[in-house]
Amino acid sequence: MNKMKDSLPSCTSLPLSLSSEDLNDLIDTTRDWALMHGLSVRPITNTTKDILQHNYTVYFTNKLFNIYETVINEGIRQKISLGLFRSDLMLETSCTNDCKKLQPFCCWKQVEMNTMASGMAWLGPATTQLHKFVLNEIGLGDAIINLPDNKAIEGLCSGILEAWKIYNDPLAIIIFVVEDFSYNISDQRFHEFEIKRQNPNVKVVRKTLTQLSNQAKLGINNELLINNNKVAVVYYRCGYEPKQYPTQKEWDVRLLIERSLAIKCPSIQYHLAGTKKVQQALANSNVVANYLNNDKKVACIENIFTGLYSLALDENGNAATDMALKYPERFVMKPQREGGGNNIYGKDIKYFLQSIKNPCERTAWILMDKITPPQQLNYLISPNNKIQLSNVVSELGIFGVIIGDENNILINKQAGHIFRTKLTTSNEGGLMSGTAFSDSPYLIDL
Repeated sequence: MNKMKDSLPSCTSLPLSLSSEDLNDLIDTTRDWALMHGLSVRPITNTTKDILQHNYTVYFTNKLFNIYETVINEGIRQKISLGLFRSDLMLETSCTNDCKKLQPFCCWKQVEMNTMASGMAWLGPATTQLHKFVLNEIGLGDAIINLPDNKAIEGLCSGILEAWKIYNDPLAIIIFVVEDFSYNISDQRFHEFEIKRQNPNVKVVRKTLTQLSNQAKLGINNELLINNNKVAVVYYRCGYEPKQYPTQKEWDVRLLIERSLAIKCPSIQYHLAGTKKVQQALANSNVVANYLNNDKKVACIENIFTGLYSLALDENGNAATDMALKYPERFVMKPQREGGGNNIYGKDIKYFLQSIKNPCERTAWILMDKITPPQQLNYLISPNNKIQLSNVVSELGIFGVIIGDENNILINKQAGHIFRTKLTTSNEGGLMSGTAFSDSPYLIDL
């Protein structure tokens, strides 16, 4: 219970200022970035295949890739994929580009693209409502107009229901794949409630991978059956960490689900699109242009890339390693994992690289330029702590829904946002870990 109490989400007392023009531009760019992520591994490309096959030190990624290759070789039975993505970005104050903006930052930079279990869609809208209340209470009700609408939970759940409609069976159910015990259960439940609000006739069932390994099977036409119920959509809120596959049974049922007619969120290809190795490769020079034929969109996407470097056992990887050893404070090292708390920062990068016995171990990581966002002041509210005025920095997560197959994108839309703030002294920014505070953007014209 103490851990549950400590994991209650924290928040700021007031919204933080953000350029309205920047937010609108980012929404357009992240929509195109989501499209490119979907296209990057559908169908399989030589670039993606090489990246993942040579990432041989990462057992978890290899297991995912083996599932991918299996269903590709057999022929994908469900062509439609559902992606509920979240693009995380931060303002950069030390950009090396020739930015000539007269403001305390120069541009936005991508932190990462989340393609699986992108959480906290309920918390952004809830925080916006909180800040509207606060502004009204302190006599600034006229300023509420500067808080942008945030319908993240509504937008994501409408995407799940759109996929359910595409499956075209009114009796089919939606499966939420969850952990045995989740500290983020409130976020998951709010998704269930919103689905029921939008369509009371749709049944949502929660199952763990272990439960599915005992209950799931394929029907005569490869439909996914759970206790004789057809499954229209499988929504993964679990399955992004190695520990969530404790035995081979969990891997087997993941493959069984991929072989089925159920629409997956994410499909195995969308899951792989979120790996750090793929994101690092997509940020290489001229790669974006291979997927998008619009020069303006390509330029906008490339502008949000920060430096991402491979640590492969080659000339470029050796140069990146030497750079990290010499200037560790300038970088972040990221593994092939989601869930937070896995990155290495600053001087710890040097210690880690010097400690590994097999150079192959470094190939499981990528190196990223550390973003230096502008600081602001805000009051922070968290369980068990006094309210404090602190120097903070913020990160904007833009949610998106993408539905399509290898030939057609049926839906690609923005679906709200989550604004997270943390102390300037904190490296990590996780809401559930207690290192971040839910916030709202307050739009201003610069």
